[in-house]
Amino acid sequence: MRSNNQFTRRVCLTGTLATAFAALVTSPALALTEAGARGLVEKVVAEINRVIASGQSEGAMIRDFEKLFTTYADVPIMARYALGADARTVSSSQLQRFTNAFSGYIANKYGRRFREFIGGEVSVNSARPIKNGYEVRSTVKLRGESPFEVSFLVSDRSGRDRFYNMFIEGVNLLLTERTEIGALLDKNGGNVDKMIAALEGMS
Repeated sequence: MRSNNQFTRRVCLTGTLATAFAALVTSPALALTEAGARGLVEKVVAEINRVIASGQSEGAMIRDFEKLFTTYADVPIMARYALGADARTVSSSQLQRFTNAFSGYIANKYGRRFREFIGGEVSVNSARPIKNGYEVRSTVKLRGESPFEVSFLVSDRSGRDRFYNMFIEGVNLLLTERTEIGALLDKNGGNVDKMIAALEGMS
């Protein structure tokens, strides 16, 4: 049985991979073939290694990571899902502030794990159409870890194919983040503004 720390490490590492994956999801024909999807993920791994080998400070890498995330991931949809029911009741300015804070939080949380991905290997197993886009299933191997399955979900709901969620061994990553945000909201007495301020402090 894997430990909670091992699972958390997998979530963070594959979250990093997923966001890098999102940066390259820009072609309508991307996940139409297994070969195309495999080639894309191989490019992602190479890009991650390029950033790691660039010699930049951790802060610079995190800034690059956030730029990548906000440009190519469907951040507004992800942020609304993470906020849950409150996304329907907050003001537009609060929602925008939360979306910005959420972006910085994700970039900081996953961007710090770049170096730990060195030596990783990703093998794409299949790609299939789903209701909202495409699911790309892959096997991830990290140093010191047994192989595990990760499914990437991409969609063109924003007008371009973009990453909007992923599943790690069947666990919904976006749902995990929604739980984290909910816990942070509870910690701040249900006050959305205080929760956003706390999230900004985690960026």
